[in-house]
Parts: sequence; C-alpha cells; structure tokens
Amino acid sequence: METAPMSGYERFVDTFFNPVVTERYLPKILEGMVVTLELAVLVVVTGIVLGLALACLRAYKIRAVNALIILFADMFRSLPPLVLILLFYFGLPNVGISLSAFLVIWIVLALTLGAFAEEIFWAGLTSVDRGQWQAARSTGLNFTQTLFSVIMPQAVRMTVPPLTNRAIAITKSTALGMVIGLADILGEATTAQSFSGNASPLMMAAIAYVILFLPLVIFSRWLETRFRWKRA
Repeated sequence: METAPMSGYERFVDTFFNPVVTERYLPKILEGMVVTLELAVLVVVTGIVLGLALACLRAYKIRAVNALIILFADMFRSLPPLVLILLFYFGLPNVGISLSAFLVIWIVLALTLGAFAEEIFWAGLTSVDRGQWQAARSTGLNFTQTLFSVIMPQAVRMTVPPLTNRAIAITKSTALGMVIGLADILGEATTAQSFSGNASPLMMAAIAYVILFLPLVIFSRWLETRFRWKRA
C-alpha cells in the first residue's frame, strides 16, 4: 500500500522537529547543556579574575611586568581560539602533556577572556579621573589602598557592560569543543544527527543555546541601559 507524499510543511516538521528523534536524543542534549553550563561558569569566573588581577598588577607600573602583561593580552586577543584549542589538544601531547577536551576548552577560553578582561579593566582604571587618585592619597591612603578602595570600585562599575558582552561572546565559543570531541550541546547534537540522519538534534541544540544564553544577553542589555542612565 502506497503512502501519500508529505506536504512541504510535513517534510519541514519531519526534518527539524521529528518527535521520535527528539524524544530519543533529548537526554543527550540535556547532558550537553550541563557540560556547556559548567564550562561557561568556569570560563567566566577564571577569565574575569585573571583579567582583574593582571589589570591591578599593571597599575603598579613595573616596566618588565607590564611588558609581559601587554604581550599576553595582545597575543591572546589576536589568536583565534580554535587555533589555540588545536595547538593545546594536539600539540601538547608531543611534550608529554595530555589534557582532556574539557580542560583544553576551559584553559584556552579562560586565557582568551582574561586577555580581553585585562584590557577592559585597564581602560576602566585609566578612565577614572586623576583627581580621584590625588584626593585619596591626600587622605593618607597608600597606593594599594587607593587602588582597591577608591579607584577599582569606580573602574569595575564602568566596565561591567562591555565585560558582560565579551564574556557572552567567548563563552559561546564552547561550541568549538566539538572539533576535539567535547560532549557539549553541539557535540552531542552533531553525534545524534549523524546516527539519526535527521536535523532535529541541531534544532534542539539551537533551542538549548537560546535557553542558556538569552537571559545573559537580556541581563547585558539591562546593564548597558542602566549605565547610560547613570551617566545622563
């Protein structure tokens, strides 16, 4: 008995929203979401702490140290994360260092975010009016107390919006882990697509990314609006 040909709408639903494929691979996509979320949190915390520490260290104006910090920031802002991921994952075993895909993505993206965060925090530090430094020092505070008690709070507040945008952009790069076999959202989705021969897992992956990152995007927009209002 011949079956009736599917209409265009039915083919679309069968290709991208197949209920059988969705039900079979949904647990794997959820497992990938957990991996992506863990990586995103680790990358953001590590990268921002690294960037803030380097910017504070740079404020002491030790020439040799500053040269190394600038070199680090320029290098990691210039190199595409994918190149670093491939170098770390396939190159380091040649010198006896083997890292898991999870560790490689964490290290590379944290260093990349740290480099951008350092420049953002440094821009915030240098934008604070010099009179703030002088006023704080005139009260008897030393350089370190002035930096951390007076200047840094103002600088951090100004850098929150650009830092949030950069953090979102870099954490989305966790999808690059697919090239080294990381079982994140995209890794699980592409594997499921290969086995099922259906694009529904990729649609589930797209929805999963929206669920994870849309709240962050909205939060970033709220920060930008609030910051503009404060300056008006």
